[in-house]
Amino acid sequence: MAQPTPGDVHVNAPLTNVSIAYLQKRAAFIADRMFPNLPVMKQSDRYYSYPKGNWFRTEARVRAPGSESAGSGWTVDNTPNYFAPVVAVHKDVDDQIRANADAAIDVDRDAAEWVTQQLLLKRDLDFKSKYFGAGIWSADVTPAVLWDAAGSTPIDDLSAQIQAIQSTTGFKPNKLLLGAPVWYVLKNHPDFLDRIKYTQRAVVGLDLLAQVLELDEVLVGEAVQNTAIEGAADALGFVYGKHALLCYAAPAPSLLQPSAGYTFSWTGYLGAGPAGNRVKRFRMEQLASDRVEGEMAYDMKLVAADLGVFFNGAIT
Repeated sequence: MAQPTPGDVHVNAPLTNVSIAYLQKRAAFIADRMFPNLPVMKQSDRYYSYPKGNWFRTEARVRAPGSESAGSGWTVDNTPNYFAPVVAVHKDVDDQIRANADAAIDVDRDAAEWVTQQLLLKRDLDFKSKYFGAGIWSADVTPAVLWDAAGSTPIDDLSAQIQAIQSTTGFKPNKLLLGAPVWYVLKNHPDFLDRIKYTQRAVVGLDLLAQVLELDEVLVGEAVQNTAIEGAADALGFVYGKHALLCYAAPAPSLLQPSAGYTFSWTGYLGAGPAGNRVKRFRMEQLASDRVEGEMAYDMKLVAADLGVFFNGAIT
């Protein structure tokens, strides 16, 4: 046997320039991209809503000489309100763990990343609960022929709902949110490919899909959740599943501007960021640890149910 052996001259040690962690990309989370974010200074408040019907009929009449003009007006609802609860999570970094960690492990960095991922996933799950489900919007639709079946017509199905919303609200839907499995079907669907085959790019991208449907933006919810409890076998799956949401979202919060939804973010909460978010690190001397704690304070409000339609089970 040749001496020395490989084990005599090298002892395996963790690499300092590579490690493996399943950090989801920020772009996978869409809760802050679908509806306008409205920074608010107070945790709760009210806002005004003008009933739709008053603005879609005319009281204008022919005015006879010497007579008054026709007069009318509108009503205002001051009961809508929001409340932004604080969502929080923390990770303690023990002094002994930090002191004993190898060079490849930065426990403080990892704790901050973990806390951030927790909050981003929680926010998308709240978005799904508020907006992305049956019985939430004025209309739920299941395509007569599901979009992954032969003979399906997703463009016609989506266009019909765009027209339906516009005809009853005066606002044309401008955003489409697809669950990741739905996007993987549509990007290869002949209904779309046939319409772009003469363009320079014969592959459906989100921007081309938006152009075909005359929308401002198409989003894909790619967030993945593990629904298993800690210690059990992982149960992983897409958060947004096999569904889609078509709606009108205002470009930005403003007066006299309808929107299917708004996110009220409590930025007045002790220096919170624009999404009502903050990450702190402080000493827990009684635990001989540093605590990395993240918080978000927001309320996702369904503002106008008639400005959206939910495609419930768009594919098999």
